[in-house]
Amino acid sequence: MQPLTPPEARAVPPVPSDSDGSGLPAARAIDAVKVYGRGETAVRALDGITVAFAAAKFTAIMGPSGSGKSTLMHCLAGLDRLTSGQILIGDVDLSSLDDKSLTMLRRDRVGFVFQQFNLVPTLTASENITLPLDLAGRKADQGWLDNVISTLRLGDRLKHKPSELSGGQQQRVAVGRALATRPTIIFADEPTGNLDSRAGAEVLGFLRDSVGAWGQTVVMVTHDPVAASYANRVVFLADGRIVDEMSDPTTEKVIDHMKRIGD
Repeated sequence: MQPLTPPEARAVPPVPSDSDGSGLPAARAIDAVKVYGRGETAVRALDGITVAFAAAKFTAIMGPSGSGKSTLMHCLAGLDRLTSGQILIGDVDLSSLDDKSLTMLRRDRVGFVFQQFNLVPTLTASENITLPLDLAGRKADQGWLDNVISTLRLGDRLKHKPSELSGGQQQRVAVGRALATRPTIIFADEPTGNLDSRAGAEVLGFLRDSVGAWGQTVVMVTHDPVAASYANRVVFLADGRIVDEMSDPTTEKVIDHMKRIGD
């Protein structure tokens, strides 16, 4: 992957302190522990993490390989369960939900953007974007979808299937799918990992602008300091613990912090 181009020096809409006025973080972990395996082979991927992710903010999670950053995101998103501790989306404790309720919460309140795009190859771009709504049996807010599609500049690609789109266009479709339900929070796992620098910068710009313009909340796992510089805040992990955090990151400041924690 080519290195990403840093964000342009341009005005960004002011970021509200909370997207819904509730005062609650969009997501939080409280004394989160995740252990894989048992006995001598047990791996403590999360070691008592407590952290909150403010609504209407863009937060990046970084750390060396094996630091627990992907595990933390998967547990925050309800894709994996903690060994002990709590994960909350808004005021909902995920540990209190059975599998069916957890699936419904993910469908209604969580959006996902992955490195591999995860588009359905037999569906058009439009059908991929509305897939979460179709699966939930919900009618689309056409005004909202039109706004998302216009912002992502996909209007002339809606009838194309993934094989007919570039990598950057496919990831824009994936971002549109994540935004389609107007979720409480979007989790992005290395969303630029398969993109060239120009397409990666474009996707990161869309995610950042969705925070400023629409009050969206984004939590992104990345290893790339340039990608992290698009965020409002960076949380640094090492050995399953939070070791530092930074507000208003720049590429240079992130690189310096990563060197200190041994990446």
